[in-house]
Amino acid sequence: MYYFDFATYRRMFQLAFAERPTGARRTLLVVLAVAIPLLAAFNALCWLLDYALFPGFTRVSVREPVFVVGHARSGTSLLHRLMSRDGERFSTFLTWELFLPSIAQRKLVRALGRLDARLGSPLGRRIRAWEDRTFAKGREMHPMSLGGPEEDEFLLALSCASGVWVLIFPYWRELQHFYYVDAMEPARRRRILRFYRDCVRRQLYCNGAEKIHLSKNPTFSGRVEALLETFPDARFVVCVRSPYETIPSLLKMMTRNWKAARCSPERIDDSRRALAEQSFHTYRHPLEVLARHPETRFAIADYRELVAAPKRAVAAVYAALGLPLTPAYEHSLGAEEKRSREHRAEHVYSLGEFGLEPGEIRERLGDLFERFGWDAEGR
Repeated sequence: MYYFDFATYRRMFQLAFAERPTGARRTLLVVLAVAIPLLAAFNALCWLLDYALFPGFTRVSVREPVFVVGHARSGTSLLHRLMSRDGERFSTFLTWELFLPSIAQRKLVRALGRLDARLGSPLGRRIRAWEDRTFAKGREMHPMSLGGPEEDEFLLALSCASGVWVLIFPYWRELQHFYYVDAMEPARRRRILRFYRDCVRRQLYCNGAEKIHLSKNPTFSGRVEALLETFPDARFVVCVRSPYETIPSLLKMMTRNWKAARCSPERIDDSRRALAEQSFHTYRHPLEVLARHPETRFAIADYRELVAAPKRAVAAVYAALGLPLTPAYEHSLGAEEKRSREHRAEHVYSLGEFGLEPGEIRERLGDLFERFGWDAEGR
């Protein structure tokens, strides 16, 4: 069955309406109160239709999926984009597909896309113009496109089983359990992961059952154990970058979103503190879980190497995961090298701006500083 977290939806509704709605915030509240239930109901209906129209998807197996995890701003998007270029091997979710999870919906949209292309793409041009207007500011920090690969976490957004809602509302402390999934009550965790697995099966049915699912999600850093329970043969890539760069960058991005939604300063400050604390867990948890599972293949992707020599860095990831580089993909990586280096748009933020001290970060992540040589990048 289609999964919807009614308890969390009620809680989000209560939190959102507890503050006085003004301006843009009022629009967001209407989306939460009206659009989310309607869209979730529509998705649930289409989800059930899949069993009647495309029963073959139930025989699709998710084999050796690859999960790219790590702290936000550590190069996960860059690596995901580079690996998704290996289209003969990998299947990924495009942004628009994350909000239309059924096979019926995707096949309909793809058919409309083909028709639009034959007519000269009038609808496609309008959509691209809308993207440029809507995503202009966000693209300064994260590449955004309806037709580009995006984080699987958004599959759960309309089910209210995702922490992505804190991108809009500063309720991190109240909703952070969707990051700490490995610590969640087992039955609830299994329901969420089963739903996620069924989303992936549908995607493979559309893209090719023989392909490998490729996923990039910083928030999945808190559910590595749950992913291994659901996909015992999963492989992982852990992206690493100095926390002096990642933590303030993430906090700056989130603060900008929350201020745009006219949220109270008290709420924003509390969420920033909870998010900063979670950052330490994000750095440690994936490595600790993988250390307990020596049978699991995984790779470390250092941000510095990824931007300096992306072709060599990706080749090293492939070798660690036991994936051969095909000549066609190797050639594609060479062509991507210059473009990938341009990904490194530097934004320098002060730790003090968010009440963080370099000494505290160094003390709590001391062994990782030594392991990855971050001391040279101190603040």
